[in-house]
Amino acid sequence: MKKIHLLLVPISFFLVVAMVIAAKEARMKLTSPAFEDGGRIPLKYVMPAAGGKNLSPPLSWSGEPKGTKSFALLCVDPHPVARNWVHWMVINIPAEVHHLEEGASRRAMPPGAKELKNSFGFVGYGGPQPPPGTGDHPYVFTIFALDVEKLDLPEDTKLETFQRAISPHVLAKGRLTGYFGR
Repeated sequence: MKKIHLLLVPISFFLVVAMVIAAKEARMKLTSPAFEDGGRIPLKYVMPAAGGKNLSPPLSWSGEPKGTKSFALLCVDPHPVARNWVHWMVINIPAEVHHLEEGASRRAMPPGAKELKNSFGFVGYGGPQPPPGTGDHPYVFTIFALDVEKLDLPEDTKLETFQRAISPHVLAKGRLTGYFGR
């Protein structure tokens, strides 16, 4: 009987650790009716200099865990030429919000949501504008479910500061990647 108890303790420990890891790695679903994951971003969502209208794409998300008090959104181009160029950073999206309409940036964001400056230097969404001849760039949209209602970050927050601020509060995340090149 003692051997069985000695065996159950490590098994129980590993089950608890596995559950904690699974909870930390919880995945949400992030989608857009404008493009599929791994698909090409339509022209109207790119910067005018690249031939577009710079409309923020419509996004929807689901699958956040209990305890979610707000969402944060990030869109970054990790291409080696772009070096994590920030296209969109948003904090304090209320927990009851599960979508953003096309063109919501700077015009129709949910009450309480706060857009931060992108790498172009202005607040809000800045669409794809990769340098010509550098091939297709990936634009990674990530939604984060957070365990806090509000983050107090200034408008000119840099990517590294954004990541440090949200990191201890992330309950789950979802990704959607679109591509654009010229």
